Amino acid sequence: MLQGPNARPSSRSDSGEPSVSTVVLAAGEGTRMRSATPKVLHRLAGRPLVEHAVRAAAGISPDELVVVVGHGRDAVGEHLKGLADVLERDIHTVVQERQLGTGHAVACGLEPLADRLTGTVLVSYGDVPLLDSGTLRGLLAEHHGTGNAVTVLSAVVADPTGYGRLIRDASGAVTGIVEQKDTTPEQAAITEINSGVYAFDAAVLADALKRLSTDNAQGELYLTDVLAIARGDGRPVGALVCSDPWLVEGVNDRVQLSRLGAELNRRLVERWMREGVTVVDPASVWLDCDVELARDVVLEPGVQLRGGTTVGEGATVGPDTTLDGCTIREGAAVVRTHGKGGEVGPGATVGPFAYLRPGTRLGAKGKIGTFVETKNARIGEGTKVPHLTYVGDATIGEHSNIGAASVFVNYDGVAKHHTVIGSHARTGADNMFVAPVEIGDGAYTAAGSTITQDVPPGAMAVARGRQRNIEGWVARRRPGTAADQAAQRAQAEQRSTDETTTNPTE
Repeated sequence: MLQGPNARPSSRSDSGEPSVSTVVLAAGEGTRMRSATPKVLHRLAGRPLVEHAVRAAAGISPDELVVVVGHGRDAVGEHLKGLADVLERDIHTVVQERQLGTGHAVACGLEPLADRLTGTVLVSYGDVPLLDSGTLRGLLAEHHGTGNAVTVLSAVVADPTGYGRLIRDASGAVTGIVEQKDTTPEQAAITEINSGVYAFDAAVLADALKRLSTDNAQGELYLTDVLAIARGDGRPVGALVCSDPWLVEGVNDRVQLSRLGAELNRRLVERWMREGVTVVDPASVWLDCDVELARDVVLEPGVQLRGGTTVGEGATVGPDTTLDGCTIREGAAVVRTHGKGGEVGPGATVGPFAYLRPGTRLGAKGKIGTFVETKNARIGEGTKVPHLTYVGDATIGEHSNIGAASVFVNYDGVAKHHTVIGSHARTGADNMFVAPVEIGDGAYTAAGSTITQDVPPGAMAVARGRQRNIEGWVARRRPGTAADQAAQRAQAEQRSTDETTTNPTE
């Protein structure tokens, strides 16, 4: 069992509602994905497929939540362990050692609940990422309201290929489900499909699972056969038609993964636009599920926001920017930038062509400019790092300016060291700060300096060799070259100018 830190199974018994157990089937290998990664760990909008499914199931607060795993069980189980912590609830994992069909998978999932299996069992799949808690609640409401023994979530689609077909009698009552490979031509033409999501009376399900047969084209135990068994026993069977077929579409290959990813992204972008975010080109903006955007944020074309990135009110991101786990405060602007784990303060500006690495903290109204890379860098309010600079393992105070083409030399080949630059400092272009070193408040450094010693507050540091010009070097060492010829022409012009100045024409 996987258990969150404050795990507490919800209970419906106190309110008189039937108890609900949810079983998520996630054991399949997913061979059509052609991947070393288990199918249910492929990601959409920043979350693995199985996480989308488990979050939807957890959203109805079931008394028990079981995930049946098989292929890639260790990796899937590890992810579910972390998810249990995030959701702060128990998640049972059960291993289906051999994939003998959906009926067998559900039977495996019910094993840990055998001594307390009552009420309703809701079954869903780990590869149906758009299914949401609201739809599951609607299915439960239909199931309990009609008193059905089995209620299946169905959908009407234009192309039902690959799905089981819902069979109804002349009165419209559900009589069963036929899998694609077992359909007759007439049944194959039916467009109402089985989503694979069900609500079962627990006792009816437990009894029917013992009576399943492998007498079918796949030689497997089909969960769908439970409907026919229940109906044969005189139990009521019904269906709830999902009005949005996208919600029940599954992922079997990378083409479907891409299709559903695009649809989920479209919905995320539309949701944020309705919340007051301007998205200039929705087709080119991609958002993860856990991104948070404030009012009046502007997302320019070519933006990707991942990994829990948050953007504050009135900030602008893009164009052509990817941020992963970044915090962008109100009024900031981040242009043509790649960032991971960075924080940009209110009113600050970043880019174009900047790289924010983990540990970057840019203060209010600060600037990280063109072709600047930062890592483990705290940059104070109003401080500017305008261009062509690497700042690593450094603390820079307020309202300082770092000259172009500077490098914070933080690594000696064995260990990282820290550089400190104070407030209101002015460092020259083409500086090397060889850590550990400290530049005091109000200090200056000369252009072209390699700073290896601390600079006191208010001092000017000059660390460069004295210039020496060696006259005639090119003529002696590179005679006849283009450089020599150019130099001779320039020298001749200079002599002519000097003569004219010395002996002006009357």
